[in-house]
Amino acid sequence: MTVNLEVADGVGTLRLDRPPMNALDIATQDRLRELAEEATVREDVRAVVIYGGEKVFAAGADIKEMQAMDHAAMVVRSKALQDSFTAVARIPKPVVAAVTGYALGGGCELALCADIRIAGERAKLGQPEILLGLIPGAGGTQRLSRLVGPSKAKDLIFTGRQVKAPEALLMGLVDRVVPDEEVYEQALQWASQLAAGPAIALRAAKESVDVGLETDIDSGLAVERNWFAGLFATEDRTTGMRSFVEEGPGKAKFN
Repeated sequence: MTVNLEVADGVGTLRLDRPPMNALDIATQDRLRELAEEATVREDVRAVVIYGGEKVFAAGADIKEMQAMDHAAMVVRSKALQDSFTAVARIPKPVVAAVTGYALGGGCELALCADIRIAGERAKLGQPEILLGLIPGAGGTQRLSRLVGPSKAKDLIFTGRQVKAPEALLMGLVDRVVPDEEVYEQALQWASQLAAGPAIALRAAKESVDVGLETDIDSGLAVERNWFAGLFATEDRTTGMRSFVEEGPGKAKFN
């Protein structure tokens, strides 16, 4: 399989495995959607790491496969392409991208679907589609501009240039830069910490932020308000407040 879901101690690793560059062909896109949906519903998956291996995250689409497609074929395929990435973005659990090597084109767009991005020191990210006479088609024009702002997004999309990890950190494209050999370990540590947290409250927090970014502030506040009140019906809220009162902050153990 070109993508695998490996689960241990509450963390599911979505591992890209299509050597040598993890090119995201149609089969890989479809498998990615299938496993993202599986991670969404599995109770033993409480947080997710997206990882391409020690050398490369994903270098982009399978250009030879795309070259053979005409307009009619891409009209049909483009929705399925976006749906695969949206399935990752909508996993209602904390998701971290562990970025090593190249994350270009569709690889960068996949990293954008995570909640945070931890990159290796030698990582390079970018949206080079313009160099093919195209634009990003798996969410890059939308997610990148929301993450780094329209001006920085247009710079990357218009020029197709690659940015090294330090610049990516400076512009907000990645959240942390670490030695290459520590990328997966640190991503796993982040995910493991949250896998032990209150699952419903984490889902509420993620949905409130994500939905709020897509709407006006009053609608976003309504989403927040409904989730906030609803959490008072959960066992985790009872556990968390009882622990705070009896033991002090940060000591609650959630199921």
